[in-house]
Amino acid sequence: MPIKKINPVVAMNTARNKARPNVKDYIGKIVTDFIELKGDRLYADDASIFGGIGYIDEYPVTVVGTVKGKKTIENITANFGMPHPEGYRKAQRLFKQAEKFKRPIICLIDTPGAYCGIGAEERGQGRAIADNLYEMMKLKTPILSIIIGEGGSGGALALAVANEVYMQEYAIYSVISPEGCASILYKDTTKVKEAAKELNITSDRLYELGVIEDIIDEPIGGAHCNHQRAAILLKEKIVKFLEKYHNFDGEKIAEQRYEKFRKIGIYKEN
Repeated sequence: MPIKKINPVVAMNTARNKARPNVKDYIGKIVTDFIELKGDRLYADDASIFGGIGYIDEYPVTVVGTVKGKKTIENITANFGMPHPEGYRKAQRLFKQAEKFKRPIICLIDTPGAYCGIGAEERGQGRAIADNLYEMMKLKTPILSIIIGEGGSGGALALAVANEVYMQEYAIYSVISPEGCASILYKDTTKVKEAAKELNITSDRLYELGVIEDIIDEPIGGAHCNHQRAAILLKEKIVKFLEKYHNFDGEKIAEQRYEKFRKIGIYKEN
C-alpha cells in the first residue's frame, strides 16, 4: 500500500494545533493504574517532562513524554514543552528504573526542542541530553518512541533512541524548526515553506528514508478533531509493539537498537 504524501506546511500547522492531544491526554485514555513519578533526585522536578508507571492492557510499562499545555498557564508551567536538564535527568531515572524491573518504555514526544536559556545551560543542558542518548542506547529493555506532535532537534532525540520510532501521520520531526532553518540558511524568515520542504519533516518522507519504522494514522482532519479515535489508533500500534517484544532478551534488545541507529544515513554511490 503506497504511503500517503503529506504536505509539510499542513503537517507543521496540524502538529502545532493547540487542541492536539498531549501526553497526559493519551495516558489518561490508554494507560490504567497510572502513577506519576517526579524529580531527578539532583535539582528539581521539571513539569515539561511527564512520566510514570502503569499498564497498557496486561503489559506493565513506563511512559515518559514531553508536555505542551493547552492554555497559557499550562504552557507556562510546562515551559511550552521545552525541557530543562532536570527534565532529561528525570527521564533517565525512569528509564533505568524500567530496565531494573524489566518494563518496556514508551516515549511520547511533542517538543519544539530543549530549553536554551542561560539557567538550563548552567545546569548542564548539553550534558543531560548527551547522557540520555548514551544511556538509552545501552538499556536492556524495549523502547518505543512516538512523535505525537513536534519532534524538535536534540530535545526530541533525547527521548527517541528507541528500538522502534513511530510518528503520527501529521507529526513533524527535524533537526531544527522550519523557522530556524529559514533564518539560518536563507537569512529570510518568510521562507518557512521552502525550509519545511527541504528539511523532510513529514512522516511519509522520514519513513521512506528509514528514520522511522511506522506511521500511525490520525482521524480525518488530525488528532485534534477526535481525541478518542486518535488514542485508539495510537494504542493499537503500542500493543503490537509490546506483543512483539514481550519475551525479550536484554542483550539482543540493546544490540538491535544500536544497529538500527548505525544504519541511518548510510548510502551508496553509483
